[in-house]
Amino acid sequence: IITVAVLHIVNSMAIPVSLGKSYSIYSGAVDAMVQWWYGHNAVGFLLTAGFLGMMYYFVPKQAERPVYSYRLSIVHFWALISLYIWAGPHHLHYTALPDWTQSLGMVMSLVLFAPSWGGMINGIMTLSGAWHKLRYDPILRFLIVSLSFYGMSTFEGPMMSIKTVNALSHYTDWTIGHVHSGALGWVAMVSIGSVYHLVPRLFGQERMYSVGLVNVHFWLATIGTVLYIVAMWISGVMQGLMWRAVNSDGTLTYSFVESVEASYPFYFVRFLGGFIFLSGMFLMAYNTYKTVSAPKESLKAIPHPA
Repeated sequence: IITVAVLHIVNSMAIPVSLGKSYSIYSGAVDAMVQWWYGHNAVGFLLTAGFLGMMYYFVPKQAERPVYSYRLSIVHFWALISLYIWAGPHHLHYTALPDWTQSLGMVMSLVLFAPSWGGMINGIMTLSGAWHKLRYDPILRFLIVSLSFYGMSTFEGPMMSIKTVNALSHYTDWTIGHVHSGALGWVAMVSIGSVYHLVPRLFGQERMYSVGLVNVHFWLATIGTVLYIVAMWISGVMQGLMWRAVNSDGTLTYSFVESVEASYPFYFVRFLGGFIFLSGMFLMAYNTYKTVSAPKESLKAIPHPA
């Protein structure tokens, strides 16, 4: 909360001109740096740190197991706080930003891989001794699959910060796929699992109205997310290769319009993935309504083998 507030305050410093217009106090490359210092750290301290806190509460509660390593949670928290704030320049590779600043952003992003995976491993290993619960508990599946997407996204981010990789990925749909593996796969799925855990307890029930619908929602969310991000990965790599292709005389092989036309099939797959994901959210809304409106203590837990 403190970091996000500071980011907003510094990023929003401007000279007011009229009621609806103002000018940033920064200019040129400095303005771009401040924008991405804000932009990347909004992701880091809102969509990472905040949701890791949710994970550390709801995974042990749903699994009925203690956190795998308390010490690891402390170490990777402070490592995230210390390193994440330096990672913003990796969004500005091959721009007017000073080269040393770009390199610093790349190095910090690569180092960031370790504490990010520390959180993922700690969350998944909390299931030690309770792996069998994944067979019948879709809420736990939501939480654990979200951690898998978190791990994948936090491996992909440092990899994309490497300048040679970024030369291909920058400005392409690959970046969109990366963002949504975090936004849909990590943030949305850990939030959905948390809500499914909370709703019955808030309204005096032992389970959701339909565990079967929760299970269907899990598969819709997973399939929708995978379709979305894989389509964007393929489209992005294709765009990067088309943009850098040159003829023997040095002219571009493809126009920009041709690269957009080649992306159309992948945009349809992205639409399909988004539609599938959204349909799962409607199921969740219906299931939540039925749970909230059910007579108190009428939804009893379904017994399962220990």
